[in-house]
Amino acid sequence: MSEQRIPVVAVLGPTAGGKTALAVTLAKRFGGEVVSCDSMQIYKELSVSTARPTPAETDGVPHHLMGFLSIESSYSVADYVTDAGRVIEEINRRGRRAFLCGGTGQYADALLDGMRFEGEAGSAEKKAERAAFYSENGLAALTARLRKADPDAAGQIDVKNPKRVLRALEIVEALGTPLRDYHQRNLSSQSPYRSLKIVIDFKDRNNLYERINLRVEKMLSDGLVKEAREMYNRNIIATASQAIGCKELTAYFEGEKSLEECADRIRRATRRYAKRQQTWFRRERDAHFVYADEEDVCARSIALCEQFYGEEVPQ
Repeated sequence: MSEQRIPVVAVLGPTAGGKTALAVTLAKRFGGEVVSCDSMQIYKELSVSTARPTPAETDGVPHHLMGFLSIESSYSVADYVTDAGRVIEEINRRGRRAFLCGGTGQYADALLDGMRFEGEAGSAEKKAERAAFYSENGLAALTARLRKADPDAAGQIDVKNPKRVLRALEIVEALGTPLRDYHQRNLSSQSPYRSLKIVIDFKDRNNLYERINLRVEKMLSDGLVKEAREMYNRNIIATASQAIGCKELTAYFEGEKSLEECADRIRRATRRYAKRQQTWFRRERDAHFVYADEEDVCARSIALCEQFYGEEVPQ
């Protein structure tokens, strides 16, 4: 049965870690296309604040599920699993290989684990709200919210793992059903994918933070203020407020902070987000980690892909 499953290589990791460059390199070498796994890059209006890859960065490699949805539209994890599954099937049908690329762990896990979302009614707004709640109130408050919604669920999962708590809340609040019932309904499901997870990480977090500082400077020079002002003027709150770079500039637009003060806020918020991403992905038991500050991530990743595909690709 495993031979019939579609092979998917996932390039995951924190923001500014170099995921796009690695995914493009692998896709060009192994005859593939990239499927975005980023919950914010899907929105047409958010190109700068989400660091959506430019044509120069994609270097001719087709990229899917980027900039296709209005920010006023709702979009759930279930929607992503459906859309990404369709794209991956199309790529496979053309004899090409799919490379997942992004930093939204919930999207990657739901897709690669083959989760079904029958009747699921979760929205992008609720997902963003849960993420913001965790960011602002911490894990203890998030766990208390789950315990109130589904007391049994808090005893079923590792409540020290924010990834599991967020996922449980998503199921319970979206479906209105206990987590136990949901899992029972999905016991027979099998993932349609055979996956290789490559996670870019850093032994010294300061090296990642240096990349983040450069990323923020580039975003500002590429027109972040203009993009954020457009969102501010449209009063798009639910989703845009979760895009780092938009919400931090509100104080600048309202005359409360200088641009540099707001830029500092963006850098701090991005560092916190990257730290949460690292925590999330480091709990992946089946992931292969490559360290951008200690090794040649391209060479290491190519070797992993060769082993995964069972072949050697000529230079």
